[in-house]
Amino acid sequence: MVQSIVATIKVKPGQEAEFQAVALQLVAAVNANEPGCLLYTLSKGDEPSTFVFMERYADEEAMKAHRGMEHFKTLGRAMGAFMDGAPSVLRMVELG
Repeated sequence: MVQSIVATIKVKPGQEAEFQAVALQLVAAVNANEPGCLLYTLSKGDEPSTFVFMERYADEEAMKAHRGMEHFKTLGRAMGAFMDGAPSVLRMVELG
């Protein structure tokens, strides 16, 4: 079953550009190296310090594989330095 994630991230004021630069590296790495990932995008929210990752995976195995990727671990840690608290993560299973 197709798995989807919407992760909303608040960034510390004044660090939006730094966060965005690292996050876009992650988007590029995921899209280049994870065939089971059907969609991986970064969007900016209405508030200047809010970013949203939209993710779609072919199945649960592809989603688990994503979390185990070295680029996810490395760039995720780098993004963490700019984040203002934990992300809000909504996980879903597509019904149709």
